[in-house]
Amino acid sequence: MSCNFGCGNEPQEEKKVLEEYTDEEAQKHAEEVGVDPRPRETISEIDERGVFIRQPNAFIQPFGDKEGDLKAEAGRFAIYWAHGCHWSNRPVIVRDILGLQDVIADTATTHSGKTNIYGHGFADQPEHKDKLAGVYFLSQFYKNADPDFKGRATTPTFVDLKEKKAVNNDYHRLTNYIEVQFRPFQPVDAPDLYPVKFRKEIDEFNDWLFPTINNGHYRMAFCQSWVAYNEAYEDFFDALEKLDKRLETNRFIFGDYITDSDIRLYVTLVRWETSYYRNVGPIKKRITEYKNIWGYVRDLYSLPVFKKYTFFEFPKEGGNDLFRSFAFRIAPQVPYDELWATDGERKKLSKTPDEVYLRHPDGETYEEYASEISKTKWNSPDWSERDPRKVTISVDPSINPLKGKL
Repeated sequence: MSCNFGCGNEPQEEKKVLEEYTDEEAQKHAEEVGVDPRPRETISEIDERGVFIRQPNAFIQPFGDKEGDLKAEAGRFAIYWAHGCHWSNRPVIVRDILGLQDVIADTATTHSGKTNIYGHGFADQPEHKDKLAGVYFLSQFYKNADPDFKGRATTPTFVDLKEKKAVNNDYHRLTNYIEVQFRPFQPVDAPDLYPVKFRKEIDEFNDWLFPTINNGHYRMAFCQSWVAYNEAYEDFFDALEKLDKRLETNRFIFGDYITDSDIRLYVTLVRWETSYYRNVGPIKKRITEYKNIWGYVRDLYSLPVFKKYTFFEFPKEGGNDLFRSFAFRIAPQVPYDELWATDGERKKLSKTPDEVYLRHPDGETYEEYASEISKTKWNSPDWSERDPRKVTISVDPSINPLKGKL
């Protein structure tokens, strides 16, 4: 996955258009361009223990300065993302924070057809074609890059608009490429979300965050055994307790300034609190019951760029006349802006309460800032390497190893 729309909630204005895009039309387009139905992760990504083992990302060629690396270029690439996909909310947030809206384009995908049998499509665009490249399905970019590709086309995907092909869908490191390799295109005073001297600590935290929190919901929602469910359940809520303790004395994950890690955590917490928790069965606590986490997400929500990519709207169908879902009955009435308003108390944890971003040192060159982005084991083709029980981190996540340094 990263996500295949439908794991969140599309804006209501799209709903009418989505209903008009029939499965018959989607099938016609799929036959025309040679696209196969989307594989089901609950079948193809379940191991012998019933554990959901997420597919590795297919396109992980890095952006960088070495021979063979992808090269950052203004106007050539676009982020394909989905409103309801927290994985793909990350890169558009990072892009906007760093002032790259005119450098990296974007398109938000929707369902294809009524039942989404072919995965990400463009139901809200004329003729149900992507406005940037004229394709019907995100998976066409994957086929253009690799005609033998058989997995799921996922969001986010970085697409080369010149060649109309997918070049990178590695949500583990995609934001880091935008932060580092696209630095020459950022304003001089752009925030530093990925400080060069602290990348080891940030990468290690992010690689712990992936199986425990970011992928924790899916491990519960997609697993096919009681044992697998319990493992995911304990990992997820244990991780939340550790983070709540950490955020008691840290305004953000690593201190006074927002880093790449905060963006990854925020988008998952928002999706969990407003949608995901309903799909997994019993829960220990809602996000609102964690004092420090709840203050933390509201603090971030108060920032325009985070609010812009926070989608609270719910589809309004569901249930019969008597047993209609919460999404149908109540969610449209929820005063989210009021409930999610910050009280400003977390500012007291920061030595720079009105400045939430670290800035680059004066005169810093691209060469000084650039580094080769690390690889992650979560992209390993070996299923056993991606076993969520094998997560490691050198410092207890409840402790900020950069306290006082960032």
